[in-house]
Amino acid sequence: MEQNVQNYGAYAQQGCAVQRQVGFGEALKRGFSNYANFNGRASRSEYWWWALSTIICCIPILGWIYGLAILVPSIALGVRRLHDTGRSGWWLLVNLVPFIGGLIILYFMLQPSQEGDSQYGPMPNLQ
Repeated sequence: MEQNVQNYGAYAQQGCAVQRQVGFGEALKRGFSNYANFNGRASRSEYWWWALSTIICCIPILGWIYGLAILVPSIALGVRRLHDTGRSGWWLLVNLVPFIGGLIILYFMLQPSQEGDSQYGPMPNLQ
């Protein structure tokens, strides 16, 4: 705890949980190792590194092949990210509403993790 207090100052002294941010490689590894895992939670950094890799790899020639390969893990990661914010994975279906649905999901994905354990599991990446 002392190390956390030194690293995170007043935030850790208030008793708030401190989440470790995952890197690009670890996020990809977790995404593929939890290929169709719709249970549990995914941190904000894990979700956004995965999203960045998806954007980078969607070049016209290989885009559809890559898109098919990551379809299920992307849905699973989206569900776990919604779980991390305290929402049901069924909220992902809001994406089917043109324009507004995507904005609502973007808002949800930008939210910080729900503090502590939830009905979906323990808080991910705690130090």
